[in-house]
Amino acid sequence: MGGSELLIGLWFGALGSAYVMYGRKQGSVIPLACGLLLMVEPYLVKGTALQLLVGLGLAAFPFVRR
Repeated sequence: MGGSELLIGLWFGALGSAYVMYGRKQGSVIPLACGLLLMVEPYLVKGTALQLLVGLGLAAFPFVRR
């Protein structure tokens, strides 16, 4: 795991925790689920480009779903 993968994982993990807090506060399942997936995603997805694409997709999903 390189430095860029660690940094991307850190960013998406922080964004995921913010989504989880927002989802719990609002009682909304979609941001909560996306937040949990964003926090787990760096452990499951290998490769910088793929990790970035999956993370951006999960981060954008609650806004697209609206």
